[in-house]
Amino acid sequence: MTVAHDESLAPLWAVLEPLTDPEIPVVSLRELGILREVRMGSDGQAEVVITPTYSGCPAMGQIEDDVRAAIATAGLQARVVTQLSPAWTTDWMTPAAREKLRAYGIAPPQCSSAPTGHANVIRFAPPPCSTQPIACPQCGSTRTTETSPFGSTACKALYRCLDCLEPFDYFKPY
Repeated sequence: MTVAHDESLAPLWAVLEPLTDPEIPVVSLRELGILREVRMGSDGQAEVVITPTYSGCPAMGQIEDDVRAAIATAGLQARVVTQLSPAWTTDWMTPAAREKLRAYGIAPPQCSSAPTGHANVIRFAPPPCSTQPIACPQCGSTRTTETSPFGSTACKALYRCLDCLEPFDYFKPY
């Protein structure tokens, strides 16, 4: 998710930029879209807005602790705000995040989570692209099969490549 930066908040952005997802350490919170915004609150205090990949994400406590620690270590002041609405979507992942996931061995989401022009639509069924074959991040083959709808975390499914026989996680589109 791209957010315009207030120059007075640039030091906060700089401190937060290197923070990575505790479950996928090759991708930053910003690249995943979890780090939503750094803004001035109505009371004049800086706020760092984060959104979980899903409402029960067990990594959010660690993410919030990491954000607080980075802010404190830099000697800055800001409060951390967890914002649930609008809900996080894989559409907020940057192209760099998708490539880093693939290089790390996790197949990135194959498509948008919402119909074109409807980014805030809540979807209770798999997106229409869910019938597209998932490419193996190891060899690129699309001869893959889902072995479990749940992978190493709830936001991923477990797949297996039928060519190289490697198992891999697929980051499900939300």
